[in-house]
Amino acid sequence: MPRAPVRRRAGGQGSRMRATPAAQAAAPPSHGPERLQKMLARAGLASRREAEGWIRAGRLTVNGEVATLGGRVGVHDQVRLDGRLVRSRAGADEARAFVCHRSPGEPLAAPGATGGDPASAAARPALLQRLPRRAGRRFITVSPMPRVDGGLELVTADGELAARLQRGVRDLLSEFGVRVRGELNQTQLAGVLGGTLDSGAQLHVERCATAGGEGANRWYTFAARGASGKDVRQLFERQGALISRVMRTHLGPVTLERSLGRGQFRELSAAELAALLAEAPTPAAG
Repeated sequence: MPRAPVRRRAGGQGSRMRATPAAQAAAPPSHGPERLQKMLARAGLASRREAEGWIRAGRLTVNGEVATLGGRVGVHDQVRLDGRLVRSRAGADEARAFVCHRSPGEPLAAPGATGGDPASAAARPALLQRLPRRAGRRFITVSPMPRVDGGLELVTADGELAARLQRGVRDLLSEFGVRVRGELNQTQLAGVLGGTLDSGAQLHVERCATAGGEGANRWYTFAARGASGKDVRQLFERQGALISRVMRTHLGPVTLERSLGRGQFRELSAAELAALLAEAPTPAAG
């Protein structure tokens, strides 16, 4: 279990304690009046762009008056969408995120939303549909893996949290298990460690090491800062490697434990979320 880098200071002047950056990052914000689209995104009801579309279409009202772009709402304002009261879920001020173990090929969203066969949803709901509804109605995946691959997926219904993590994901060290047909030769391994992608962009690769295998397949443990699942596939395939599977096992300080079976999920602890936000800070303004 990752530990939050929160330091406690014993003693000191009086009983006052200074919060560390990690603790400040995880602390729930004190929400005063805020833009309507931001409130809806934070509550996990829509993205800011979707909410702006609702406002332009005249579908939202605040205290009985048609909402306008730039309008602000507070906790006591009554917001309605198409005449139906929009209720903030309990504990909306508390940022919540989930780590999911997605099987290769398993859809994240409902088949109907991605053009698949809706009939298949009856047998087993998509992964995001199995998350607790009390946590939000619209879940967002941070740096999702390609559908053909799997492993650790990080999701949240908090639009502000998702946007912050997506901006900061390039600063996070991620680890993957990569299954290759045969073994990489020294030239191929050097190319992988070089980290050059098709676009010319450079991954900051920390390591690539053999991790066993069976039959004709070999597993490699690959770690790089800011790498997506798509990047990993591309990097290995540039060296002529035949990839059959890429599984993400770590995303920053968040780990996919062996005890979390495929198709299962769990909520991040406050300590894990603090550590994650500390490693993916909000970019400085200006």
